[in-house]
Amino acid sequence: MTTTTLAVLVPLLPFLGAVAGLLLGRTAPGFVRPLAVLPTLAALVLAVLVAVRQGGDQAIDAATELTPTGSVPIELALHIDGFAALVAVLVGLVASCVQIYSTGYLRDDPRYPSYAALVSLFTSAMLLVVYSGDLIVLLVGWEIMGICSYFLVGHYWETPEARAASIKAFLVTKLGDVPFLIGLFALATDAGSFRITKVLGAVASGSLDHPTLIALLLLAGVAGKSAQFPLHTWLPDAMAGPTPVSALIHAATMVTAGVYFIARLLPVFQASSAAMVVLAVMAAVTMAGSGLAALAQDDIKRVLAYSTIGQLGYMTGALAVGDRGAAVFHLLSHGAFKALLFLAAGVIIHASGTNSLAAMSRMKDLRARVPDAYWTMTVALLALIAIPPFSGFFSKEAVLGAAEHVATGHTEHAPGVAGWIVLVAGLVSAVLTAAYATRLWLLAFRGRGVEAPDHGRQPFTMTAVLWVLAVPSLALGLAYGPLPDWFDGRDLTPVLTTSVLGTGLALVGVIITYGAWQHTSTLAAHIPMGAVAAHPDGDAGLVEAEAIASHAPAYGDVAYTPDPADPGRLLLGPLHRHAAVGFHLDAVYTALFVRPVLAGAALVRFLDREVVDTYVRGAAALPRWLGEAVRRAQTGNVQTYVSALLAGTVVLVVAALLVATGA
Repeated sequence: MTTTTLAVLVPLLPFLGAVAGLLLGRTAPGFVRPLAVLPTLAALVLAVLVAVRQGGDQAIDAATELTPTGSVPIELALHIDGFAALVAVLVGLVASCVQIYSTGYLRDDPRYPSYAALVSLFTSAMLLVVYSGDLIVLLVGWEIMGICSYFLVGHYWETPEARAASIKAFLVTKLGDVPFLIGLFALATDAGSFRITKVLGAVASGSLDHPTLIALLLLAGVAGKSAQFPLHTWLPDAMAGPTPVSALIHAATMVTAGVYFIARLLPVFQASSAAMVVLAVMAAVTMAGSGLAALAQDDIKRVLAYSTIGQLGYMTGALAVGDRGAAVFHLLSHGAFKALLFLAAGVIIHASGTNSLAAMSRMKDLRARVPDAYWTMTVALLALIAIPPFSGFFSKEAVLGAAEHVATGHTEHAPGVAGWIVLVAGLVSAVLTAAYATRLWLLAFRGRGVEAPDHGRQPFTMTAVLWVLAVPSLALGLAYGPLPDWFDGRDLTPVLTTSVLGTGLALVGVIITYGAWQHTSTLAAHIPMGAVAAHPDGDAGLVEAEAIASHAPAYGDVAYTPDPADPGRLLLGPLHRHAAVGFHLDAVYTALFVRPVLAGAALVRFLDREVVDTYVRGAAALPRWLGEAVRRAQTGNVQTYVSALLAGTVVLVVAALLVATGA
């Protein structure tokens, strides 16, 4: 079987599994789990075979015209280089782990068949984006992921949080997709083709007439899909969906699609220095802002959501300095340890008896209750903090090293100012990442909350997946030696300067957070306990809290009493309240966009009802009145009709005589 045929089957198998799962979900429920797991596993195996055959050598290209257009052709094309081959393996691995994990996590969910089918469709769409060599076909996968995220985030549609989160995710990403679509057509018009290879050839020959405009339009779509400032606000709210969906979205699909898109078309962005600086600023704000916000969150999944936003900022930062090798390297390592973090969080949530949320202020010494999650999450958090030799260290240092090269003028792939912006923001974010990761570990596994009821041992399918993902989280970074062949020959060896700075700052963040936790724990031991606060999940237990519980702040729609031993409150001080609500960005959007739109809609409704309808009613009133008058003349009395006829005849005769006399 040729490599091209294998590559076609990689996205096709999950798609067929999704269709079969939807058709047989009700009539043959026994086939649902095999149809969810086996096609995805088969796609993973085939993706590995494609990667082995591609081997990091010359890209594999194949195309057939999909439909004649008369101008710019649309082709069903494959373009598989080293980046695409490795990212497809990551997508297949994470999706397989999520499907296996979900068989235990959602074993009692009546909507599991539709859920599993949507996950398979989600996987197929991302694989289509990865392998596609035509921008229109890529757009199809891009949009299918958007609708899949809408349904999966809203899986628990009975809850208002899930309904609101699904709508918000859909609308915010569509807001970015509108300029993204315009940018794609503008790019194809300048290049004369939607084929990625031809587009890159046009860039190399200087045929793009509007590189800055095109790049900025495309960046809007990337910001929405990859949750970058200022279109990142949908991602923390999307945690209302099932935890395995969060792992899939954050680690291998949806949000990584934007980063991968820029990596694939990086020369288009490099054609505009202004676009590269904008990308660097977007990455810097995203990294720093998400780190502060993560340090103030109470729900464990929202911490991880803001963490994803920040790590995506590292990837876009690498792209802003013109190094797609470092960006995709971090995408791969982040995909492994972030999937592990979410699935381990799912074990914790499952153990607490809830569906999708778990406030860390309610947790108490979970190490003995969930040992598999404890050890594997510790590995994943060390990778997130970028402590050597865990995978995150090597990939994050590749990003910082690339920024340092640009900042010091050792390369001309990007403006020097972009290098300094990314380097400074990356080092600041290293401290913040270490701080919120340490805080999460302390509150989750050494917290002072009330012990939740024991719901028994977690299913083997859930815990086994954690250990599978722990392997790449620990060891993937060590592959930086052979990986350059897959990444355009880019040397991924850590740079001494940024390695020392990054690791040193990370250790500073760990030490400061641990010291703050020790200090607050000592103070909390003297606070009278007994005040409680119910979590919005319902009867998931009570939280020991400060005696002055009546003054607990309400963050959004979630009111909770903060853990007095929370180091985040001490570290952030007065900034904590603002960071907890994402620095009020949603409120700003409400004031700038939502309220004006609602006011405009109210005005249109008033004009339609009071002005347009008035004219319509007036136009109908005159014929109605005439009809009423004519109707009253129809009495049915023959004598009345004869009298009227005679009177009319007399009037006509008199009128005729008057006319004749006048003449």
